Amino acid sequence: MEKLFVVKVGGAVLEDENTLNDFLQRFADLNENKILIHGGGRSATQLSTRLGIETKMVDGRRITDEDTITIVTMVYGGLINKKTVAILQSKGCNALGLTGADMNLVTAIKRPVKDIDYGFVGDVVKVDNTAISLLVRSGFVPVIAPLTHDKKGQLLNTNADTMASSIATAMVNQFDVSLVYCFEKAGVLSDPENELSVISELNKNDYQQYLASGTIHSGMIPKLDNSFNALGLGVKNVIITNANSLNTKNGTHLSL
Repeated sequence: MEKLFVVKVGGAVLEDENTLNDFLQRFADLNENKILIHGGGRSATQLSTRLGIETKMVDGRRITDEDTITIVTMVYGGLINKKTVAILQSKGCNALGLTGADMNLVTAIKRPVKDIDYGFVGDVVKVDNTAISLLVRSGFVPVIAPLTHDKKGQLLNTNADTMASSIATAMVNQFDVSLVYCFEKAGVLSDPENELSVISELNKNDYQQYLASGTIHSGMIPKLDNSFNALGLGVKNVIITNANSLNTKNGTHLSL
């Protein structure tokens, strides 16, 4: 079965031109089939501030009101997506910038209101793996922004880690899939203040123990939850690593 790398990049990597350029060179150099999913939350927050629009967060998750869905569409689907595509094209990588609405690739539902109203935030319902496979096998490299749609004309802000996990798991019947999360840290750390404290191998049982002790917390939790979910649904390999360690064996390798 052909290999497919689903790579998600986020965090501070997207804000530093040199770091981003180095990462995209590594991504372009991947010889296998590949898909890139990017975040952009920090840039969205910066633009919101410049425009005088308050950013509201709950447990690290963005409340997406009408003004904010406009901002994230501009930043994710516009600036970051097209800048990334342009850089990849300059490196000989035939990138195609997309959102979940394009080709009906990723449909979602607006998150139901329970304790918190997250606004125009989408929970993934379906990934069109046939359409994505067609693009990949036609020689295109999809670069997907974390925006989905509800098939009723409404764009929805969707967590990029979840997008990556959902797309990776949707492709397992057609490819041997590896999921790689790239950000500014060296991997999952046992001490967040020590870059050398990378947990090189992490299984689900150890993860539960790290959670109970508080060693792993905040934004790393949804990333790891998505990772173990992907492994459970047939993704062969999941790695969390530094953006400039793509194509190496560095980082945290996950297993069930």
